[in-house]
This record gives sequence, structure tokens and C-alpha cells, in this order.
Amino acid sequence: MKVGVLALQGAFREHREVFASLGCEAFEVRSARDLVAADALVLPGGESTAMIHLLRTGDLLAPLRDRCQSGVPVLATCAGLILGAHEIVDGRADQIGLDFLDVTVRRNAYGRQQQSFEAPIDIGLPGGLFPGVFIRAPRIEKVGAEVEILGSYEGSPVLVRAGKVWASSFHPEISGDLRVHQAFIRAAREQGL
Repeated sequence: MKVGVLALQGAFREHREVFASLGCEAFEVRSARDLVAADALVLPGGESTAMIHLLRTGDLLAPLRDRCQSGVPVLATCAGLILGAHEIVDGRADQIGLDFLDVTVRRNAYGRQQQSFEAPIDIGLPGGLFPGVFIRAPRIEKVGAEVEILGSYEGSPVLVRAGKVWASSFHPEISGDLRVHQAFIRAAREQGL
């Protein structure tokens, strides 16, 4: 499976390394041409307003939106979750979501950089609780009817799935635990990759 990781800003290297360690052909996406080569996409954590700005100035916003809405498997983490959201609360006035995941998210809801933390999360996978790493994390405040909640923290969803799209408020790529990435790969293969 060829996994393209959006590589404009943020934790793209970590995702690329995790997918490569799991036997995928993982590469960095920096152009519309790169998007077409990917069987699956990753929208990493980072700074969502910076990412939107770079997508706009690099003429990648519309191609990325189209590719994500086309049904390709997508893993969106932290800022990637914000990018994919239907609605963003507490964003900048010009901030938009790509609207491929029917969720409402609140930016930085778990605190600023200094309030970053790790918390155990039940994600329903064998192996026990998952070490959720929250860094300026968004809170999922509302989910659409087609969105399945896979994991929660203090009553709020933090890991969700809708069809071929997986999204998390936390950073599974820096947790040292590969189960979210493994489950994403397994689901993508079961759905036809």
C-alpha cells in the first residue's frame, strides 16, 4: 500500500516512519501529483492555520479536498482532524475545513502547548489502553450520524471513524504504540486496497 503523508508542516516524518516500519511504501506529499500516487493519505498533526495557509499558497487546497472526498482512506491526526472537519470552533475567521468528516471540532480545547499531556485511552483494540499524546489538541464536540466513536477521553470522542476516514485528537505517531496505524492499514485493505 502506498501511503502519502501531507508534508507541509507538522509531524509528517513520524507518520511516514511508522507506516514504513509497517511495510507500507510511505512518501511525503507536497504536490497535487503526489496526491494521485497515494492509495491512502495521512493528514498529520501540526498547526492547522499554517497548514491551510500553505495549502492555499501551494495550490493544494482544492486537490487535497477533492482527493479526501473521493473515498481514499485517510488518517487525520490532531491538526489533520481540524483540516478534515465539517465545522471548526475557535478557528481564525478565514479558517476552513476540507469537510470530508462530519464532525465539529474546537481548536486547542485541551490547552496550549504547556498543557500537553498523555492519557490512557480505551480504543477497543487488543493490547489494553492506548497512550494518547495530546499536544494543543482539538476536542470533537459533535459527530454526525455516520461517525463511529472508537475512543473517548473524559466523555469526549478522541478517536473516530467514518467509512475509510479515521481521525484522532491525539498523536498516535509519537506514542510508540502502532495499533492505530495497524488498524487503519487493516481496515483499508479490508475495504479494497
